[in-house]
Amino acid sequence: MSLFRTELRRLTKRRFTRYMTLLGLLVLAAVVVGVFFTNHKIDAGQLAKAERQADQQYQEQVRWSEQERVNCEQAKTAGTPNDGRYPDDCSVITAPSRDQIEAEWFLPSTFNFRKTFDETLVPFAAILALVGFVIGASFVGAEWSTGGMMNLLLWRPKRLTVLLTKLAALLTGILAVTLPAAVLWFAGFWAVASFRGSTEKMTSGAWQSFALTGVRGVALVLVLTTIGFALASLGRHTAMALGGVVALMVVGQFGLGILLSMASVKFAEAWLLPTYALAWMTKKVTLQDWDACNATYSGECKPDTMDITWQQSSVLFSIGVVVILGAALWTMRRRDIT
Repeated sequence: MSLFRTELRRLTKRRFTRYMTLLGLLVLAAVVVGVFFTNHKIDAGQLAKAERQADQQYQEQVRWSEQERVNCEQAKTAGTPNDGRYPDDCSVITAPSRDQIEAEWFLPSTFNFRKTFDETLVPFAAILALVGFVIGASFVGAEWSTGGMMNLLLWRPKRLTVLLTKLAALLTGILAVTLPAAVLWFAGFWAVASFRGSTEKMTSGAWQSFALTGVRGVALVLVLTTIGFALASLGRHTAMALGGVVALMVVGQFGLGILLSMASVKFAEAWLLPTYALAWMTKKVTLQDWDACNATYSGECKPDTMDITWQQSSVLFSIGVVVILGAALWTMRRRDIT
């Protein structure tokens, strides 16, 4: 019997795998349903109502500014202490122009597929990556803790072949769930946009961009699945992977973030892993340092910036996978199986 098919069957038959996968898919479905019921289709009546509300807001701003200007002039004439409430020149108290008050502010939330769908791929990848990590850690961790790995090596004594075949079966199973889920995610939000928003201005370039983001999301799921598998194999227990990631996120990331913030380190977010995961999905994350001021010719103060790109994230993730998986393979080859 093929070792790969045996491991794939073992993966799919595990109750934990089924329950965890079902839980992840239910969370994704809940997100789609929640977005559907919190958005609305914008019609001509709602646009007209929003315009009326914008006009009303403008009139209120005009009345308020006129009253404040009168109060300012009266206070100035009476010699009342200003205390910073009014400017020295009362004429600068004016209402905003009508075009500065947009009708869109008064419209209900609507789902624009072209503008918004890209953002939904981030939680999609995050949820399935978490599911993959936990399933990957449990899949090999349970084998070590129950003695199944030792029994398997009696049948197939080639250690690295056994471990890599398990990993291949795991990634195949995760991919078999992720790809259909991605298709349903696209279809679900297309339906949301059709009934509760807009699907206008969708071009081939927009579809290509969404597809590439989806591919990066699938890659992120496979990377974290591999890391979970490798960590559990290193510690020969599921708790090694789960405890390691909790320690990394709570102690390493949260504690490190506080320490860097207290030390006023420039671009502290560049030292945190979630920044690179977000950059991988969105192609670029721009960090800003508001403690630095770059004055422009108009006198505007602009902060220093630093770009984290998806290429940098890919290097970091590649090194992480190679180091952690390499360590797992090395320990599998060198340590006794007891």
